[in-house]
Amino acid sequence: MKGLILALVFTLVEGQKQDLEPVFHKGKTYLYSYESIILHELPERRLAMAGVRLASKVEISRVSDSDHLLQIRSPKLEEHNGFLPIDSFTPSSRLSETIAACLSQPFKFEYTEGRVGSIFAPEDCPILCTNLVRGVLNLLQITIKKSQNVYELQEAGIEGICQTRYIIQDDSNNNRATISKSKDLTDCQDKAVKNLGMAYIRPCPTCPLKARNIKGTATFTYKMKYDDSGASLTSAMSDQVYEVSPFNEPNGVVVMEARQELSLVGVKRPPISAPTSQLQKQGSLRYHFSGELLQMPIPLIRIKNLDLQLTETLRQLVQNNEKGDTKEASAKFLQMVQLFRVATLDQINSLWLHFVNEPLYRPWFLSAICAAGATDTFRFLKQKIHDGKLNIWEAAVTLPLAFYFVTPNKQALEIASTFLTCPQIQKVVIHRIIVYLGYGSMVNKYCAQALLCPNELLQPLHDLATEAISKGDAKDMSLALKAMGNAGEPASVKRILKFLPTFSLAAASLPNRIHADAVLALRKIARKDPAKVREITLQVFMDTTLAPNVRMVACVVLFETKPALPTVAALATSLLAEPSLQVASFAYSHMKTLAAGKIPQLHKLSAACNIAMKFLGPRLDRLSYRYSKVIQISDYSSQYQAGAIWRVYLMNSPSTMFPSDIITKVRGYYANTAMDIIEVAFRSQSLTKFMRKQNIPFAEYDTYKTLKELGKSLLGWKELPPEDPLVSAYIKVLGQEIAFADIDKDAIQQMMMSLTGSLDWQPVVKKVVEEVQRGISGHWTLPVMVGEMRHIVPTIAGLPLELGLCVATVAQAAADVDVKVSPPVSDNFRPSQLWESKMDIHADIRPKAYFHIIAMMGINTQYFQSGFELHAEFSANTTMKFDARLNMKEKNLKIETLPCHQEAELAAVRSEVYAISRNMEEVDSEKKSQILPKGKIPSISDQLLQSTEGSSKPASWKQTSIPNAISKRHQQSSEEVQHNSARRRFYAHRFCKKFESLGCSTCLSLKSQNSAFLRNTYLHKLFGEFEARVSLKPVHTDADIEKIQLEVQAGSKAASKIIEVSSSGSKEEGETSPYEDIKAKLKKILGIENVFTAANKTRRRTKRINREYQTADTGLWAESSTPHLSRSSSSSAASSADSREPGNHHRKDEIRQSGKKRGSKSSSRSSSGSSASSRACSSSSSQDDSSGDRHCSGDSEYSNQLANTPVYQLLFKPEDEQDTGGEILNISISSSSDSDEDISRAMSQPRFLGDSKPPVLAAVLRAINRNKQPTGLQLVLYTDTQPKRWRIQMFGSTITGPDRWKFCADALVINYRKVSGSLKWGKNCQDYHIATQIATGQFAAYPAMQMKLEWLKVPSIIRTTARWFYSFLPGAAYVLGFSQRQQLGPSHQATLVMALTSPRTCDVVFKLPELTIYDTAISLPLPVPSHPRTLTSTLPSSDWKVFSQATLIILESLKGHCTFSQNKITTFNGVEFNYAMPVNCYHVVVHDCSPELKFLVMGKRSEKSADLIAINVRLASHEIDMYVSNGLIQLKINGVQAPRDLPYTSNSDESLLISSEKKGLALKAPDYGIDKLYYDGHRLEVQVAFWMAGKTCGICGKYDAEVEREYKTPSGHLAKDAASFGHSWIVSENPCTGACKLEHRPVKSEKPGSFEKTAEKCFSVEPVLRCVHGCSATETVPVSVSLHCVPVDSSLRLDGQPRLDRKSEDVVATVPAETACSCQQQLCLA
Repeated sequence: MKGLILALVFTLVEGQKQDLEPVFHKGKTYLYSYESIILHELPERRLAMAGVRLASKVEISRVSDSDHLLQIRSPKLEEHNGFLPIDSFTPSSRLSETIAACLSQPFKFEYTEGRVGSIFAPEDCPILCTNLVRGVLNLLQITIKKSQNVYELQEAGIEGICQTRYIIQDDSNNNRATISKSKDLTDCQDKAVKNLGMAYIRPCPTCPLKARNIKGTATFTYKMKYDDSGASLTSAMSDQVYEVSPFNEPNGVVVMEARQELSLVGVKRPPISAPTSQLQKQGSLRYHFSGELLQMPIPLIRIKNLDLQLTETLRQLVQNNEKGDTKEASAKFLQMVQLFRVATLDQINSLWLHFVNEPLYRPWFLSAICAAGATDTFRFLKQKIHDGKLNIWEAAVTLPLAFYFVTPNKQALEIASTFLTCPQIQKVVIHRIIVYLGYGSMVNKYCAQALLCPNELLQPLHDLATEAISKGDAKDMSLALKAMGNAGEPASVKRILKFLPTFSLAAASLPNRIHADAVLALRKIARKDPAKVREITLQVFMDTTLAPNVRMVACVVLFETKPALPTVAALATSLLAEPSLQVASFAYSHMKTLAAGKIPQLHKLSAACNIAMKFLGPRLDRLSYRYSKVIQISDYSSQYQAGAIWRVYLMNSPSTMFPSDIITKVRGYYANTAMDIIEVAFRSQSLTKFMRKQNIPFAEYDTYKTLKELGKSLLGWKELPPEDPLVSAYIKVLGQEIAFADIDKDAIQQMMMSLTGSLDWQPVVKKVVEEVQRGISGHWTLPVMVGEMRHIVPTIAGLPLELGLCVATVAQAAADVDVKVSPPVSDNFRPSQLWESKMDIHADIRPKAYFHIIAMMGINTQYFQSGFELHAEFSANTTMKFDARLNMKEKNLKIETLPCHQEAELAAVRSEVYAISRNMEEVDSEKKSQILPKGKIPSISDQLLQSTEGSSKPASWKQTSIPNAISKRHQQSSEEVQHNSARRRFYAHRFCKKFESLGCSTCLSLKSQNSAFLRNTYLHKLFGEFEARVSLKPVHTDADIEKIQLEVQAGSKAASKIIEVSSSGSKEEGETSPYEDIKAKLKKILGIENVFTAANKTRRRTKRINREYQTADTGLWAESSTPHLSRSSSSSAASSADSREPGNHHRKDEIRQSGKKRGSKSSSRSSSGSSASSRACSSSSSQDDSSGDRHCSGDSEYSNQLANTPVYQLLFKPEDEQDTGGEILNISISSSSDSDEDISRAMSQPRFLGDSKPPVLAAVLRAINRNKQPTGLQLVLYTDTQPKRWRIQMFGSTITGPDRWKFCADALVINYRKVSGSLKWGKNCQDYHIATQIATGQFAAYPAMQMKLEWLKVPSIIRTTARWFYSFLPGAAYVLGFSQRQQLGPSHQATLVMALTSPRTCDVVFKLPELTIYDTAISLPLPVPSHPRTLTSTLPSSDWKVFSQATLIILESLKGHCTFSQNKITTFNGVEFNYAMPVNCYHVVVHDCSPELKFLVMGKRSEKSADLIAINVRLASHEIDMYVSNGLIQLKINGVQAPRDLPYTSNSDESLLISSEKKGLALKAPDYGIDKLYYDGHRLEVQVAFWMAGKTCGICGKYDAEVEREYKTPSGHLAKDAASFGHSWIVSENPCTGACKLEHRPVKSEKPGSFEKTAEKCFSVEPVLRCVHGCSATETVPVSVSLHCVPVDSSLRLDGQPRLDRKSEDVVATVPAETACSCQQQLCLA
């Protein structure tokens, strides 16, 4: 046993690992050589790179058990900028001296068992130097596990605590060991990183690591030598690599590579001397960022005299801007921002006093102050606003910028809170809104980076909410909610819930918009506490007592919390019983858009919605756009890991036909982050009041009083609450609401009072005219730093690696406008006088815009910079200097301007990437290298290459090079130089278009030189130089152009204006002209004779060419080549022959694609058209026999053909073809070859309208030369309107020249079935020709419309554009879900057919020369009436206005229609039900439920005949009775028999009209909401205006599209069946004087139910129809009612209670309702 124990002990001793932690012995100094290198490069090292190298000596001594001293001696910093190995590192001696000065003192650090503890540095040591020491000490951080050689752990380092893997190789024979470790810098628990300007970018913690565009790793290698005294570190090497892919491309990366090497040189006895100054603790090994604002990614500024530098920089900035050097001004502006960040408050005030009275300096100063974002600059703005030194507009611009850019810290928040109570800010509403919203945003940014958000920061917002509730101030409530929403803190939830009726009963009286604002305030809180917000919004959504728009907003917020499948499934299940179709449609549409999304961050939510939708049937999918919807357009590139969503929330209100709330937002996704870019919302309320006549005193009429009394008899009825017109809007940028506005009647009146002191709009117009007449002169400048985003991580060398982006913009405008109005404005000015005035305008307007983007990757410190720098700029500059004269009476406008005398740049985009090296000690000698090596770059020749219209070599359009085609054909003048050496590194293009008649030309210049020849990525395309310029330059002409003039003449003097222009240029022609008639002169001037003569000569040739398909001018898709054209013709003929074979439909070439649509649709698409056709035929036959016979007249062969015919093979049959038994299948492509004749037939006899009509408009654009004939263009417009035809002609031509260029446009409405048009241009309008036609007809028995486009010859630019469009068309069709089929068609024709298969669906077939795109059952946004009587085949052929009437038909379909016919009722919402009206009892058919109470329509069934009804209409002060007596319709007005001579118009109210129509009477009162009421004794039809939506009550319903809630009783209760619904609207009468003996009473159930075997008695919740006391029932009908049950011994009784209000519905039972009574013993009191 002892031997076994001894053996184990020896084994354990032998297996024990030697201690490998480095040991520094006391009394010794270890000398090391140290070198660190950082290089910034692309993977291809042939390009420029930048880097730094630091070499030094390092001494380490141990002074105690854990304390060590470190001394860095002789640091030498070298910079590299250029190309390796050509350019080497160059020493920077002055910067080396600066660094050596801060490293002169030794540093102390704690070191135990290979771990670095606290670090101590001299008191005045800069953080940069301390971090350099951390870089050295990071090499000493080693964690040894004695029992393992390979292990992983979380290890602290300069970059934070990251996952580290160790491998130990022990060479015990030589007492040496090698330790290797590697770190994954993307897998860190506590990473050292600093982000600036990224508070509103939300990271995705659940996204995979591969989605990150910044990846890094670090490796370390240690060589150790050990003996009995311990291990010593002989060398340490480390390598760090960061790959940055801005576009998330695997091969498009920028690389930062850092290397360190520490080698033992020797050991000496004397230890390092103790530091002479006091050392302060600087934390641990983790990298420390400076507490100050860091150096911006701009050139370094050496600050010597800050006051002087601020003054000089501001002066240079303004001077450069005045000279037009905006680029230099922008650079100086960024320098100002950097200087302000280090300036003190006194220095800022001193500079302000120096320039306070300089208008040109103020905008630059204030904008730079805002962009600086320092606490002192924020305090400065507070002081100036408090002192009233800034005007209203300056404060409105600077406040949002200041709150956005200020660095959120406690001091800044304290200053911001004082803004909230500043009296000057409280006086201006817009300032108060900006400050509260900005304060909420500041709290959000501060709490995002703080571990704990103090509640006192939110207290000002909570106090505002409490005060607003106590005062009942809705505007302050909204402001408080929006500010708390910007803050986004869970601590505000309790305050927000006080505004929601679901959680606070007191909130029920608040407006609906406050409820919606409260729900929206939870959106940002959901990012911190999604579970809590999910619970709240789900409860709000389920609360059916809330307004629909509030519940829909809750649905939006609920889905933004990304709920899991159980929650989504519960929501979907609730939609099955949802009473509001608006809410159900919105939620279903939202789920549908989410299910179709492709964003990876939303994959789980998309999958949950996709599964949950299985619970729902297709019913909600068929709802029209009358119901609320969510529209979404999104795309995501998995390759580049970027995408975007554009979403629109359309929330309809029951009281409007159109959306009352619209929210649209754009959200971007990049790598593993998401950002709300912009969100805009509009909310409207009662805007329909502006669509009707105002100032009608409804409350003074008898109808108003009658309806008030009627409300007492209708149990539980209440009029709708009043709603004032309101428009509100808000805008969010980067997820933060920056402004909102509520515009109501009071706001408009206050604005008018502040402007003119009057509420009348005429003084407003007068004041505007007077201000304009005084002229406008000024110079406006708005410089803004749009954003600054920076991501900073440490390198192993202790230097920061920064990815920075800075964007600045400058918007400027200078204007000098002088306006003279004749006659001048008088005291009794009326706006109508403007139509008789003359205006002379002299304007000089110079707008300018400039954007400057700086992006950097590299080392960016206050001492030196090294890395890559991108400069991109966009500039737009134009000058509008002109004189204009407007004669309103003569209908003449003349504008004159000077020609271009020198080249002017209109717009330009430039970008360039450099490798830069800068240091503070040598500011003026920065090193900058272009990315590409310098080579010989060819210069662009000044000689323009003239392009021709000649044909190119034969080639298919699919294989044509688009850029080459553009360069050869796009312009009359083009220039191209392409340097193919250096593998296509340089590229230059210039496109010019000359306007010789105007003496100018427009040019587009493109230059590019990048590294894409190495790798074809976006990053390599960006690395280099790019320039795009649009310029305007003069063109040399024979005569000097004095000015350019545009004159427009309308009316009767248009013809004389053209003659005047022509005669002014050639007196001789005017004198010898044989024409004395104006029309003849005009015809000669325009060259009309040549146009129509040439047209007649070519018509017969065109027809023959079209028939033979052998034109020399090819189509849009093929190049101009005869061999290719003959091949196309033969292919077309062969295809036609093949298609005649039965059963051959080219199935092998068909492409069936579904895109994003449902899969079931794709599988049955080929038969859907035929099946729908058969259904349409059957339905039309059942509804209208004549129409049914026309479409489905028993032709079985025709039906069999349709049943097996794909939709793309059906032929469109125009209405003017009467033969219904013609061909149905499109089996011959050549059958449409005569379609040119179809279009030209309408214009077979071209007629010049000028022969019979004067022109209505003439326009002349001419250049006036010295002693020369004017040159330019002229245009004449003719119109001809006839009862059955309408025609318009437009002729344009050059003013001079024997063979002048012309264009001719002709449009003709032939009849109601067809519209044709043509466009010709060229010499005598014969070079090019395009024709189009729109016709109505039939497509497989459906009403359809066909749009056809044909061309004979078009310019090459159109062919090139068409080929470019055609290349994208198949992919776009696939994405949109259309099917495609490759088949040949006419090469000169494109056809689009749209067939209406139902009121909400249509089929579409789009035929191109080589491709057919089609789809069936496409949903329409609005229902289109498709009743058989509206089919095109039955419309009267004499009415060509069907096209103008189409809009009216759609608008009519939106209006509410309610009909009574015998016992059948159809409500405004289209719900049909049967109801037998009790005799002699008036029912409320429809009445106005709004507070205006405008009208009342009642009806009752006649006692004499069950088919007859009588109606009573109350309107204004009129009581109108319509009834049948002795077989004739009688009309009484106010109890007096109306005269027989209809129509009748009230003397007191012209809007009331009663007339005879068909067999009855029609009443129209549009100002009161009744568009039409028709009565014929048997039938009653009521049509109300669409602005009455949601404001009607009665048997006709609410007109709110809520068909599921149609049976609403006067109390708002939902009746169980039609009978109880109709009974509830019976008007009770006095039983002694009235004919109706029925009343409403609650009843006790005769068969009470039992619950849990307890005896109960049940009463109806709603009253049931009963005979009055003293009468007995003779007829009853069963009705379903809700019962409220109580125990038998309950004290609940029915005595004196007309209804049981607010009682629970315990059971539904059937009880008898009495509908007829016998009253033999009725007692009436005297």
